[in-house]
Amino acid sequence: MAKTVTYLEMTDRGELRPGRDVPSLVLRREEGLTAPARSVQARVGAAHGWRSSSRSDQEWDELAREHPHRQYWLFALAGETAGVTALEPCPGGDVEIRTFGLLPEYIGRGLGGHALTLALRQAWATEPLGAEAVGRVWLHTDSHDHPSALANYLGRGLRVYRTEVEE
Repeated sequence: MAKTVTYLEMTDRGELRPGRDVPSLVLRREEGLTAPARSVQARVGAAHGWRSSSRSDQEWDELAREHPHRQYWLFALAGETAGVTALEPCPGGDVEIRTFGLLPEYIGRGLGGHALTLALRQAWATEPLGAEAVGRVWLHTDSHDHPSALANYLGRGLRVYRTEVEE
């Protein structure tokens, strides 16, 4: 089945349009690709066919070795894990949001806009590779992701810069 992949970017932190504030939702860094980060990412991705939903321990370990600069962050709502984001500093000052999502039981509770705001702020604060400052934050989504994903990305100030159809 074909899917549409949409690539979005933000080239200035001032373009961020914050979502509705949820004071009890915070971002907490994991020290590497921990078991909780793996588990949450797999659960978030299961509904959308992400590869992470079926990775073996060996594949997770290989991913961690191949991407030593990738950062894993868990969203916590009043102390309970609610979702995950993974940030990848790239050469030249780009930071890619590799993963972003909420656990199924937290979807529909008005958290997505603030969660993405937190992820974008953290991406802009990430130490870049081979540059003095982050100059661009980007991500991609596809037509198999949550139906509200693209609207949330656009609502926070990200702009579409490329669209592809994959068979």
